[in-house]
Amino acid sequence: MSGFPAGVSVLTVDAEGERLGLTVGTAVSLSLAPPLVGVSVSRQAAMHELLRRAGAFALSLLAGDQEAVAQHFARGVPPFAHWHGVGAREGTLGAPLLDGALGWLECRLAAEHEVGDHTLFIGEVVAVEPGRSGPALVRVGGRYVSA
Repeated sequence: MSGFPAGVSVLTVDAEGERLGLTVGTAVSLSLAPPLVGVSVSRQAAMHELLRRAGAFALSLLAGDQEAVAQHFARGVPPFAHWHGVGAREGTLGAPLLDGALGWLECRLAAEHEVGDHTLFIGEVVAVEPGRSGPALVRVGGRYVSA
């Protein structure tokens, strides 16, 4: 699957003031009516239980020039430095929305399904906001590229 391009976004949550972000290439549209998206998260990831606790999440759809943002949230940044130097604002459901994205989806957790060593979290989209226009950040062949 690494040879198949995947859009890159940052999944964010806020569980009672505990905020976390994780770079994902697994966000997928599942339904238009009702609007549903899915994202797969490893059960070993710190995000996993925090997302359950939060009951909501946001996806910031990264622009082609946001590779540094993707790399920041892809590596295990210590909690005290997790948001250092990252521009964000609070979404309507509380999860951070990252500055400069192509758009933002805010979702209430609707369901979850265990799939192998991951959980597929399904979110009902309750707010959509377009961002700036331009190419998207995608991951293909182990590299980030603008497309």
